[in-house]
Amino acid sequence: MADLEGFIFPRTATGKASILPAPPWHYSGELLTIEYRTDPDRVIELLPDPLEPAEDPGAVALVWADWQSCGDSREELLDPVRAQYKEVFFVIRGRYQGEHVSRCAYIWVDTDFAMVRGHYQGYPKKLGSIHMTRPVAYGKAGPRLEPGGSFGATLAAYDRRLAEATFTITGTSESGGFVNSHAMYHTRFMPAMEPDADPALHELVTMKTQDVEAGPVYVGDADLRLFDSPAEEFDRLAPQELIGAYYRQVGATFAGGTTVERYHA
Repeated sequence: MADLEGFIFPRTATGKASILPAPPWHYSGELLTIEYRTDPDRVIELLPDPLEPAEDPGAVALVWADWQSCGDSREELLDPVRAQYKEVFFVIRGRYQGEHVSRCAYIWVDTDFAMVRGHYQGYPKKLGSIHMTRPVAYGKAGPRLEPGGSFGATLAAYDRRLAEATFTITGTSESGGFVNSHAMYHTRFMPAMEPDADPALHELVTMKTQDVEAGPVYVGDADLRLFDSPAEEFDRLAPQELIGAYYRQVGATFAGGTTVERYHA
């Protein structure tokens, strides 16, 4: 039998074709975060055992992110089609053993390697089409990172517009919001091949990040619109009250995680 190599599929004789290198994975990018309140029951129904409702349980964050990522060799940075991607994700909160935690409820990404990496980490990633206005330092074809700078962001999937937002900077802040500021607790799940068997994989995991760096937080006014789709149900998290909107450039390294709960033998 062949001794196959590679962190994840496709595993081959050399491992070169693996869609991902082994961790650590390094990320640099920019985040547009819009926090709002929704019906708390719609958040609570998304919390698996043993997570319990958070204080202010209806608080949600919708985040647009434009990333550049790489493994330790950094070779992807010289082949940027393998490094650059965008994603949009809904973050909710819960509590685990009395401590507040964050959890990604829905997420779309625009590349295959980022989707597979997310599935490994427990993010429920789906493919989508994502666009964000880029800030500029020169010229007139973009906003400055200063009061009055205006941005747009969109999400589409399956040929349908799912979400769109606008954001205009009004100033700076010490805080970039509170919903997406806790340790992330995600579910890794894979059905068994036998229809009547327990899942082959069913775990609650938390991730570890290190070498976190962050730039100034820009706050501003935002407008958010969500649209329904026959293939989605995120609209159950419809906004009822805007909390705040933030733009920030960040960097971090993912270096593995911890299995918190295994749901079956």
